[in-house]
Amino acid sequence: MNTMTEIPTVAEPQAPPAKSKGALDHVIYVLKDNPVTLLAFAMFAVLMAAAVLGPALVPYDPLATNASEALQPPSAAHWFGTDNLGRDVFSRAIVATRLDLLISVAAVALSFVIGSVLGAAAGYWGGWLDVALSRVLDTIMAFPLFVLAMGIVAAMGNTIENIVYATAIINVPFYARLVRAEVNIRREAGFALAAKLAGNTDVRVLAMHIFPNALPPMMVQVSLNLGWAILNAAGLSFIGLGVRPPTAEWGIMVAEGANFIVSGEWWLAIFPGLCLMFAVFTFNLLGDGLRDMVDPRRRT
Repeated sequence: MNTMTEIPTVAEPQAPPAKSKGALDHVIYVLKDNPVTLLAFAMFAVLMAAAVLGPALVPYDPLATNASEALQPPSAAHWFGTDNLGRDVFSRAIVATRLDLLISVAAVALSFVIGSVLGAAAGYWGGWLDVALSRVLDTIMAFPLFVLAMGIVAAMGNTIENIVYATAIINVPFYARLVRAEVNIRREAGFALAAKLAGNTDVRVLAMHIFPNALPPMMVQVSLNLGWAILNAAGLSFIGLGVRPPTAEWGIMVAEGANFIVSGEWWLAIFPGLCLMFAVFTFNLLGDGLRDMVDPRRRT
């Protein structure tokens, strides 16, 4: 009778469990995964470079006038031409980037914070707070938002601070409603109930567990609002309720250049308008990338 010798088997080593990506690795992954997002962040980097370094790199003083070079077309000396006072349009357009981005970012950040706090509280606790907030938001949304911004600036004065406040006020309903809906859906979710059973307070559950899951759709809204805020500031300046001349600002430059389009000096309005379009287009493209970067479900 043949006996078979059993050969002991060696257990194969198991691969260690995959670790969650770090913040930088996750950002790189999102940029590689979506070429449009990479393009959007490259365009955003151009805007930031113009805002931070532009005033130090422009070839001319944006406020310096020179009557002998007024209304010169684009050339090697003046890439975007000169305006009716002889100021270099390229220098003014680049310097205006800092002011327009500052107004946009400040207004959106303010409306994001206020809207997130109000919407999260209303969505989590509900009751009279939810009812009162809903009525206030309905009242704000009943007005055409740009007209409401015009009224606020006209009543408070057309300063940069008031433009920021007016732009923030008309954007608060977007964040408050969005956060309220997201929090209201997730407050009874399993992870939220488990966090409460673990001994966390309501505020901690809301801030550390529920709110991060509401961030992805909010990032899309932030991206869109940044573009709208720039358009709002430029629109107020265009009608004379925004930043005052001779400050370099895209809306003012388009408004001043509109008077010369008929006479053939097209560059006065076209180039500032293209800068405005570039900024808004950049922020519109950023939305999907920002959403993916803050989405907790994509960090595994």
